Amino acid sequence: MNLSQAEDYYNHIGFANRVGFGTKPALLIIDCNHGCANPSISPIGIEMSEEIKQIRRLLDLARRKQIPVVHTTVVYSEGQFRDGGWFIKKVPALEVLRPDSKESQIIPELAPETGELVLEKRFPSGFYGTNMHSYLTTCGVDTVIITGNSTSGCVRATVIDAVSAGFRVIVPRQCVADRVAMSHAVNLFDIDSKYGDVIDIDVVIDELGRLP
Repeated sequence: MNLSQAEDYYNHIGFANRVGFGTKPALLIIDCNHGCANPSISPIGIEMSEEIKQIRRLLDLARRKQIPVVHTTVVYSEGQFRDGGWFIKKVPALEVLRPDSKESQIIPELAPETGELVLEKRFPSGFYGTNMHSYLTTCGVDTVIITGNSTSGCVRATVIDAVSAGFRVIVPRQCVADRVAMSHAVNLFDIDSKYGDVIDIDVVIDELGRLP
């Protein structure tokens, strides 16, 4: 069964309904640090120069509209990497993400500004082990626009935790990237079928443009 056939099948059995936008969105930028988004610095970095340009379009608009912005990065500070549990045992390439390393620093194109929350995480989801949920709730957020990397890993994990926490989930397809094209395609399909709306960035910009 190819993706087109799977899409038809899911539609037939009652998957892939639309959740749409609420009234108070937030922009989440997942792991756009040098280690994960800069292949010239790190062997695990994803080539996502085009995606970064598209994320910047959303970031500029979010700042103009005073929409909450949350950045995440991955940092392991415990000497023997025990703070990474079995995740870092499974993916030892993550050991470069140390507190003072360039790899853990967010790339300059998307550098946080004053007032934007920066969360350090140890595991895939931006919600797990952080105050993401309480921060978004305090801000009155009902919709999260999730961007960054990787589609099959930290983006997907954040998507699942977001919908589980009661947020509408929007994923602009031009704003997420993965190391493997097949994983990217399959996980966008899964996200759109089960957890949130995968839509074109121009649609997202139009929706945000309607906000006061």
